Amino acid sequence: MSAYGQTQYTTGMQQAAAYASYPQPGQPYGIPAYGIKTEGGLSQSQSPGQTGFLSYSSGFSTPQTGQAPYSYQMPVEYSTIHSPSTPIKDSESDRLRRASDGKSRGRGRRNNNPSPPPDSDLERVFIWDLDETIIVFHSLLTGSYANRYGRDPPTSVSLGLRMEEMIFNLADSHLFFNDLEECDQVHIDDVSSDDNGQDLSTYNFGSDGFHAAATSANLCLATGVRGGVDWMRKLAFRYRRVKEIYTTYKNNVGGLLGPAKREAWLQLRAEIEALTDSWLTLALKALTLIHSRSNCVNILVTTTQLIPALAKVLLYGLGIVFPIDNIYSATKIGKESCFERVIQRFGRKVVYVVVGDGVEEEQGSKKHNMPFWRISSHSDLMALHHALDLEYL
Repeated sequence: MSAYGQTQYTTGMQQAAAYASYPQPGQPYGIPAYGIKTEGGLSQSQSPGQTGFLSYSSGFSTPQTGQAPYSYQMPVEYSTIHSPSTPIKDSESDRLRRASDGKSRGRGRRNNNPSPPPDSDLERVFIWDLDETIIVFHSLLTGSYANRYGRDPPTSVSLGLRMEEMIFNLADSHLFFNDLEECDQVHIDDVSSDDNGQDLSTYNFGSDGFHAAATSANLCLATGVRGGVDWMRKLAFRYRRVKEIYTTYKNNVGGLLGPAKREAWLQLRAEIEALTDSWLTLALKALTLIHSRSNCVNILVTTTQLIPALAKVLLYGLGIVFPIDNIYSATKIGKESCFERVIQRFGRKVVYVVVGDGVEEEQGSKKHNMPFWRISSHSDLMALHHALDLEYL
């Protein structure tokens, strides 16, 4: 963490105050800008003096004599912001998390994580949560977002259900979710060692017997029983094709959906953005700024199963900032273990920053001594972009 060790962040409480009161776009409902989630999903305002930025004990301090006004210090140990403890985030819809922690974790014979090149100038890795951090999805389905921000709950739930249907239609139609739901992986390359590199341009996935064999033998269930070489190769073929499809269409999701579904998708995206006061747009500003830096990278760690997570990323227009190699599913192993995989991939010389709204990512960041930037409102996303724009992060 030496990169953060000696500089001093002393913009003063004026800077913090400016964002503590930053109005949310189109928000006439008087919700506190730095609402803290409670068990009921609603918000409580922070008491005076609380900070809404990175979870450091020092927070923001006034400049001392002789100090530069835009430098910043982060202590070696990071603490939570002085606010009510973050409740455990509501679990995502049942189908999104159908794979239980006890399911097969793969053979782990080989580390298939792509590694940065030896001459990489990478300095910072931003590890993002997905739901309720970058996108508003689960709280649409439950109506909690609408209740918090004074919107119409039935409309919110309807939008959430329409997006959920679109996610699973894409996952089933193009990403082999029917075949892979019970064979979930943490990372897209986790079974690539079983791939013999066969040309798949004329391969018939529908008649290779994979699905029937997996269903009859429960090959991917918690017993740990794995298929033979032939079956594992067919599994690897599917994940390879998923990777090809994602990479091909990450900037052209409409081309994957087709004209009719494309229009419905664009309309749904617009309606969700309107109801959520451009939440995704605000998140994308920060993500895009990080992505534009040659020395920084965005990593996604989500509790959604990998295949539906990829569908989410595509449908919410996030493919441009998250190459498929940078997406991890914590469904089977938990976020803390995913963080360990990310550290193993990029090493300990880079600085890691965790961005999220839930207790799991916060606890994982503490264990690995990573700064944690809490997202609980629009103004948190604005503040993050502002800090990035001024190169505090």
